[in-house]
Amino acid sequence: MSKRYSVTQVRERLSDALDEADQGIPVTIERRGIRYVLALAPASRPRMTTRRKPRIEILDPAVERGDWTWASTSKGLAFRGRRTR
Repeated sequence: MSKRYSVTQVRERLSDALDEADQGIPVTIERRGIRYVLALAPASRPRMTTRRKPRIEILDPAVERGDWTWASTSKGLAFRGRRTR
């Protein structure tokens, strides 16, 4: 059984209409003779949680650990070691 509201009533009781739709009760809203149905949409599929294969292969373990960084020089970018604390 559906609940029927006018647009004015829905403005005043939007949270009630949403609660009813949440419970699976379709809500009909009528405006100028046109009926709209407010109903719960089907749940969307969860995103895939598998990790993508990296596009960059890190060959040097020191780079992978973060012991190196990029430095800007007059000739462009250069690879340099990080300072240890």
